[in-house]
Amino acid sequence: MTGIGRWRSTFPRSAWAMALVSGCLLTGCGVLPGAGGGSTDPLTVMTWAPEGTRATNMPGMPGMAQAYARWVNSQGGINGHELRVLTCNERNSPAGAAACAQRAIKEDVVAVVGSYSQNGRAFMAPLEAAGIPYIGGYGVSEYEFTSYLSYPVNGGQATLLAGNGMQLADACRRVSLVRPDTVIGDGAPKLLNSGLRQGDRTLAGDIAAPEDAGEYTDEARESRERVGEEGGCVTATLGERTATFFDSFRRLPSDGRDVKVASVLGSVDQPLVDRTGGADSPFEGAYVTGWYPHAGDAGWDPMKQVIRDHAFADNRIDPADTGVQTTWIAYTVLRRAVESLGDGEVTADSVSHALDRGVQVDTGGLTPSLRWRYEDMLGTPRFPRIVNGDVTFQVVRQGRLVAQKAGFVHTGPTLRHTTYD
Repeated sequence: MTGIGRWRSTFPRSAWAMALVSGCLLTGCGVLPGAGGGSTDPLTVMTWAPEGTRATNMPGMPGMAQAYARWVNSQGGINGHELRVLTCNERNSPAGAAACAQRAIKEDVVAVVGSYSQNGRAFMAPLEAAGIPYIGGYGVSEYEFTSYLSYPVNGGQATLLAGNGMQLADACRRVSLVRPDTVIGDGAPKLLNSGLRQGDRTLAGDIAAPEDAGEYTDEARESRERVGEEGGCVTATLGERTATFFDSFRRLPSDGRDVKVASVLGSVDQPLVDRTGGADSPFEGAYVTGWYPHAGDAGWDPMKQVIRDHAFADNRIDPADTGVQTTWIAYTVLRRAVESLGDGEVTADSVSHALDRGVQVDTGGLTPSLRWRYEDMLGTPRFPRIVNGDVTFQVVRQGRLVAQKAGFVHTGPTLRHTTYD
């Protein structure tokens, strides 16, 4: 953990609000105005994500945040507060993440909500110093699972990888992993192995690959060689470049072996399967581990209705995108936390205190009931803030991601026994 306490500006909140409104009238500043409001102060939050980069891009997350604000403001806001959403391009860089955090502080937001960044070291310390909670990050940075001001809605890459290992342990004799050649990617083999051991399997090959390559022929060839003669599986977790890897994998000359492919949601999702040919895509039959129910589950219907009514043909937003789904759940948490305050003042401190005291959030079956008391946390060595250790097992059948196994699979015991020596 970084930081040892909370800091709040002594500058009056009303003065901040007046400065913010005045500045926005002059510059626009990316604020989304709403139809609601009333006599209470506006509620300003930020959502950030990388856009237009050579690696992973998540434009649907700020898009979903803006659609959510339009929807909730059309209903009178949250507890009478107009919801204003600031967005920021995190640019997949430490400098970009730090700049977004500094802007959040300058704008006096009450929370950063439903965002994506791999650069936890760059953004978490500034948020902690300003006392700003980080609600429902995508789960790609370990800092999201150690900071006392982070309130994750899923178990991050740790649960996906451990769960993917559990899923493949039942389906594959040997498994090779292709993952990013990054600090975050370096932890992937041990997490995957922790799940494989549930079926007395161990990883046959760990192949580190560039995060932004244009083709992966060498890595594809090595991954196939490592899995042996029959019953082998290749799983890849390269984010946006996963499709590029499996295109290279598909182009390898046939050697007569039937090697299954696998991944995790965020690297493979329904939009990707659709873009690559549906039932004829290289992902047909692929095993995929996710955090949430598949995109056709009825639990997503309220989100889909909001997108239809308030996204205004924003083509960044796909309801089957895991980032969009995470943002929806994160804003559900924000709304519940603010509602729990009743007529009290809504500040960064009051929101985080509400969550610390045990506000319980029902997400309509998209996750287990969420709560962030000490006793609700899994307490795993490297990810102590995980409160949701559940994953779903899915498979691509006839071009659609569907449930391979009904309900959730809990990874908590597996993660607690993961070693990193």
